[in-house]
Amino acid sequence: MCSEYDNDEFWEWVHANSDNDPVKLRLKWQGKLPWANLAILQIECRRKSRKKLAEELTCPTFFFPTALSAEQCTSDILADFHASLIAPGCTMLDLTCGLGIDVYHAARRASEVTAVDMNPEITGAVRHNAAALGHDNITAVTADCREFIKSTDKHYDIVFIDPARRGTNGERRYRLTDCSPDVTSMLDDIAAVADRLILKASPMLDITQVLRELPHTTDIYVTGTSTECKEIVADVIFDNKHTSEPVIHVMTPLYDFSFTQSEEASATPDYDLPVAGEYLYEPGAAVMKAAPFKLLSQRYGLKKLHPNTHLYHSAARIADFPGETWRIDRVADFSSHEIKAISRQYDRLNIATRNFDMPADTLRKKLKVKDGGTQRLIAATLADNSKAMLLLSTP
Repeated sequence: MCSEYDNDEFWEWVHANSDNDPVKLRLKWQGKLPWANLAILQIECRRKSRKKLAEELTCPTFFFPTALSAEQCTSDILADFHASLIAPGCTMLDLTCGLGIDVYHAARRASEVTAVDMNPEITGAVRHNAAALGHDNITAVTADCREFIKSTDKHYDIVFIDPARRGTNGERRYRLTDCSPDVTSMLDDIAAVADRLILKASPMLDITQVLRELPHTTDIYVTGTSTECKEIVADVIFDNKHTSEPVIHVMTPLYDFSFTQSEEASATPDYDLPVAGEYLYEPGAAVMKAAPFKLLSQRYGLKKLHPNTHLYHSAARIADFPGETWRIDRVADFSSHEIKAISRQYDRLNIATRNFDMPADTLRKKLKVKDGGTQRLIAATLADNSKAMLLLSTP
């Protein structure tokens, strides 16, 4: 445990100065206190993480070892979801623990959690925070997870891993084999010490590719909000008894939607032209990532605008659609006449384009309207391959 932050004076200073400007604090206290920079880092991280880590920050001595650990850590909401996937009383190994948010949430259900990280500052912080949060079933180990998994003589019910998705220069990585560590190269070693793998992955990864690279996957979870896809989680069971097709679950605070890729492949959507007075449906970001585009039409009894326009409509409103619902006020042809008419009628519109050969910003300039207001315009290709502008309002 690090003596710099394992003392009352350090934490009293942090909380006494929590409302002060960090820049001014550095100017004032630089060189006067041996731990001034570390204490100011706590103030900055606690401010940035106030909503993301509301549960941990009820602990007055919760410690952030680096600014990056605060930026890249899992939120409480997602950590709660990850913990819900594990059975009470199980043993878990987190191979890339970082700040340890998943570790702390898992420790509420698991009998024992081992947290591994290469950085001794990180594992030192995990030990401190585990004690501060009252978790006595967490063991932090400083090691390269690839070496640890080969050398451990323990067996775990679950291995959890969240590979780094950025390169040394900050570039995004879009394949599991490009992430660090490369989980695909570790599968045999993980299977030798665990029954199950839970992998947290970037929302940018291709789901079909993940399923190819993780052949024992039973479930894929695509999580997010109504406007953002947060992550992809793969649940992998190594006992070879699960031969059924993996189920893809789309999960947000507002809706759940589950399906298999075979269901999507065999679904038969209906196509029709939208008319004023109907309702338009726009799938949420997590649904768009999972891509059940034909199945949405079939399962909810909706008409699809076009095979490549992932918007839907119906005469009667569907209450539980996994996305946003709009009322269609008008369907206008994409023509000079209609562009001029809309320009005269509206000062502001929230503009988007779907399967349309013009970006939203260019269309906004053509319409000579400002962004904003309460109404929306979506320009899209319809089932007869015509181009249209749909004027929408909140139902």
